Amino acid sequence: MHPTFASGLPAFGEALDNSPAADCGHDMNIHHLELFYFVARYGGITEAVRNIPYGIQQPAVSGQVSQLEEYLGVVLFQRRPFTLTPAGEKLYQFIQPFFSNLDTIASELQGGTARQIRIGASTIVLRDHLPEFFQNVRGRYPNLKIALREGYPSELEAMLQKEELDLAITLIEKKIAPGVHSASLMELPLVLLVERNSRITSPEELFERDRIEEPLICLPEAEAISKHFQQGLSRVGADWFPSIEVSSVELIEAYVANGFGVGLSVLIPKAKISDRVRVLPLPVRQFSPVVLGALWRGKTSALLQAILDELRLRAKRIT
Repeated sequence: MHPTFASGLPAFGEALDNSPAADCGHDMNIHHLELFYFVARYGGITEAVRNIPYGIQQPAVSGQVSQLEEYLGVVLFQRRPFTLTPAGEKLYQFIQPFFSNLDTIASELQGGTARQIRIGASTIVLRDHLPEFFQNVRGRYPNLKIALREGYPSELEAMLQKEELDLAITLIEKKIAPGVHSASLMELPLVLLVERNSRITSPEELFERDRIEEPLICLPEAEAISKHFQQGLSRVGADWFPSIEVSSVELIEAYVANGFGVGLSVLIPKAKISDRVRVLPLPVRQFSPVVLGALWRGKTSALLQAILDELRLRAKRIT
């Protein structure tokens, strides 16, 4: 990328506030503008550093954006709390169409074939299913660059909304946010996890009690697995509330294996279960399965469509 604009943006700098600092005989540095774009888009320098697609340290970003402010003779944003100033908002609106469409124009110049995909999923999906899956996709796109992020459903949906992901493979609800497309891949039945030596042999043993004493280990209450479980408990007339909330099903299994209580999880095909844990299936009639699916925004590119097709094929093979 050329370090300066020969025209356009310097003129914008003059229009910004007619400051003498902007009239210094040099073109505006496009790299400084790019860094400011990321800072404005992600709401601060720390978040910008996490999302800039190449390695750069926070002090370097701060210093170069300060150089841009010095060149323009204006303050572009307030640091704490982060807010764009009127000048910063004006500059961001001017440069945003250029930087946000670079990937699109690159794809068009490459013949319409995207070369990078950013995918988010749970640790289990990333570890047990995607490596083999990507072998097939790379057969069609040998130069494909892949960026992977892990998280639980609400985190992945938030990253998708902020355009930090191209595709999220996660549990999906009936209500999908506007502008987000979804595709169901498979249903995952709910299960309880108990320590290997536990005397509990079925969920019904617990539900028939007047009071369930065992600690319940589960995901946060807003997650689909927890919501489906609480709905099922109401159908069987039982009360059981979380004692330990964790951020992943992997942590649930780990805490169960170490004797902290009974875990709520899902049965994922071909997932490796610790030999220190036993699985107790929950009755499907009362405890409805959750749906694993794919979420994405915007137009479906040829690459994204190929990945969705491969995901559907793999889902059929393992269920």
